[in-house]
Amino acid sequence: MFVAPDPGRTRLRNSTRAVVGVALAVTVAELAGLSLTASITGGLAALLALFTVLDANVRAQRVTTALLPVAGFPVLALATTLHGVPAARDAAFLAVVFAGVYARRRGPRGHALGIFGFMMFFVTQFLHAVPAQLPELFAAVTLALLSAGAVRFLLWPIERRTPPAAAPPGLPGTGLARPTTRQAFQATAACAFALAIGQVLSEDRWYWAVGTAWWIFVNTASRGETLVRGFRRVLGTVIGIAAGLLIAVPLHGAPAPTAALVAVCVFGIFYTAAPSYSWMMFFVTVMAGLLYGLLGVLHPGLLLLRFEETAVGALGAALAVVLILPVTTHGANDAWIQRALHCVRAATGAALDRLAGDPAADPAPHAAELELLLARVRMALAPLVHPLSPLRARKARARQVLALLDDCAREVRGLVVVAADPQASHDARLATACWRVEAAVEALTAPSGTAGPTTPAEPSRPAGIEPALAHLHGLEQALTALATPLRSDPRAPLVTA
Repeated sequence: MFVAPDPGRTRLRNSTRAVVGVALAVTVAELAGLSLTASITGGLAALLALFTVLDANVRAQRVTTALLPVAGFPVLALATTLHGVPAARDAAFLAVVFAGVYARRRGPRGHALGIFGFMMFFVTQFLHAVPAQLPELFAAVTLALLSAGAVRFLLWPIERRTPPAAAPPGLPGTGLARPTTRQAFQATAACAFALAIGQVLSEDRWYWAVGTAWWIFVNTASRGETLVRGFRRVLGTVIGIAAGLLIAVPLHGAPAPTAALVAVCVFGIFYTAAPSYSWMMFFVTVMAGLLYGLLGVLHPGLLLLRFEETAVGALGAALAVVLILPVTTHGANDAWIQRALHCVRAATGAALDRLAGDPAADPAPHAAELELLLARVRMALAPLVHPLSPLRARKARARQVLALLDDCAREVRGLVVVAADPQASHDARLATACWRVEAAVEALTAPSGTAGPTTPAEPSRPAGIEPALAHLHGLEQALTALATPLRSDPRAPLVTA
């Protein structure tokens, strides 16, 4: 969690900015004289705006942020209006679940709007909001989005100086074969199960089961990924509950220390989201306990109920991905790995052009995209490298793939640093080394059984060479080594589900 690569300290800066944005949103709501319920709603809205809006450029991010109320306000109104009508409320919640997941086919914007709409319904249940509170809830969300936007786009415009890498697009498909369509049905079924069993456990806190089932399906694409994510969510929740008993319960909702710890949790959520879902859930769980303390309803029994509801939601997600339109992982794994390899080649070519004197060539965006793709590869391979996986041979091969891809990413990051140095020279050998890297990528991404281009073997990295050339040699070695786990014994695929 703490040693994961953070090129340009992007995660650190985003996490710190999130704390500032959420704190500003809550402060503005308090200064406006809004209630505690409205202030909490505003803080969560700011957190969501900063966490889920991931468009590829700043202009698109502004548009998506501006559209969040379009998705959130009708849901907020619907949820508060139906709060006292359980049957209609439950049906509406499931409709919001389906629409929110289905909207992901619209890319990052649909993804953000779907999450925001779902969370507005969830927050209404969390805070037991009623129609009379709608005006101040609308005001709190509006002020929160303005505050988050001001911090993101005016006060601390990180993306303006370092354009964000485009989120890796989902795998293609049509009809029920589309991942978003499958997941919409799976998530709705999982949430229906969670809602029914969750209400048996508690008529007041059942929504935690639904929230668990919903979030398990975010950024997953296959049966194995979803099962592992469910396990990690339960693990993070258990650890967070234990911490809540030691931290949140003794505070009894004291405002100052609670606010400070919530800020720590917001930072932790953003900083650990990419490298560790379990630790992200730890911070989410602790923050939820602290908010319950502010509302004056926190006690040890409530934290135990939180665990039970989380387990129900994870079980619902597991049943849904196993029984309803299951998606296996072998083909998806191969596609994500190939995308990462193509990104390595693109970064290498851009770095070579930059060293050759082309000021328009920039390998940095390719390096940032590679980090996102590797995160996606890690998620796809998570079922195999999980400690409970019984497939030892395939676990070893998957770990080898991840280690070698990490080597590639490290060499690419080094190449970016060298290319950014205006004093770096263009060694005549760089073109040959770059061609060798491209040939190695082509050999790995060629269809099975198709012979890719070959290059003379160069097993060791020569000593005393230019830094750029050293990174290219390191890339070639890692790519050559990848041939063993990726190309050996095609009858035993890297991942099966």
